[in-house]
Amino acid sequence: MRITYDRSADAAYIHLVPVKAGETAKTYPCDPAEINGMINLDFNAANQLIGVEVQGASQRLPSTLLESAEIIG
Repeated sequence: MRITYDRSADAAYIHLVPVKAGETAKTYPCDPAEINGMINLDFNAANQLIGVEVQGASQRLPSTLLESAEIIG
């Protein structure tokens, strides 16, 4: 598992498997009102969950997780 974090967008991506460009076949957006945030679930063509994007990551993920993430922006 790999975690990347874009500080300027305050978005983290949790790669459950290595994901190549264009491998995501569909994205299921979740907008849970209870947390006032957006989470996107990415699936491949075989309908396997391959990644999770968390927007507003600094408010929704543990700081230790973001501190260990690969910074991409």
